[in-house]
Amino acid sequence: MSITPNDILKRKKDLNKHLKIKDINLNNISIDDLKFNGNNYDEYIALKSLLDSVNSCQISDAYNEISRRSGIISGLKSINNLKVWGKIFPCETAFDDWGTSALAIDEACEGDVLFIKTDSCDAAVWGELASTSAMKNGIKATAVYGSVRDMDALYNLNYPLFSLDFVSNAGTALGLGILNQSIEIEDVEIHPGDFFFGDESGVITIPKELFTQVMNTTLAIKIKESNIIEALNAGKTLAQIIGLK
Repeated sequence: MSITPNDILKRKKDLNKHLKIKDINLNNISIDDLKFNGNNYDEYIALKSLLDSVNSCQISDAYNEISRRSGIISGLKSINNLKVWGKIFPCETAFDDWGTSALAIDEACEGDVLFIKTDSCDAAVWGELASTSAMKNGIKATAVYGSVRDMDALYNLNYPLFSLDFVSNAGTALGLGILNQSIEIEDVEIHPGDFFFGDESGVITIPKELFTQVMNTTLAIKIKESNIIEALNAGKTLAQIIGLK
């Protein structure tokens, strides 16, 4: 395979560069800039720097400011307290069909976050084998609106995972579920390609159409909160800063 000049330039890019909040410029970003494609370095680094610096609380506040919705999927909790974000690959299956999870791993794109909806927590549709397979395929994380298992392994794998519950038993590898189609959870519609952000505080989903607006508002909130912390460290009280005294 021949190497092009663009390949050489791409290799020289520092994809781990981190910008200070005050230096982040989100002009021209889109949800596609969550991944580096060789031509979006500035947008990718700006977006990555922001998401590295914020949490689900700030993103939820931003989404609420825009839409009067929190974006929170309240039942989902982090298994291993790892922060992650990406585009959503949704699927839906019965609680006793973990085969759909295996198929989703193969069908999703590198960098996607699997979002699996089940109809019960009575059996696990995800575990150590699925997490290991997903990691090998470049999947960024999995959220299971249902149960997972193999907690001893999942705690120690460097693979972000979120679920409602955990149990020891699993069903059968039937593969009868629905892949990459819209799902509804807690009255929230989740579509393929929507934005996912999860951390130890919770899980947020944002419609892809509002992604750019939410990110810019998140940046403004982060700057505001950073200024408040500076004022607190300078001796002011929170009540003084917010105008109650």
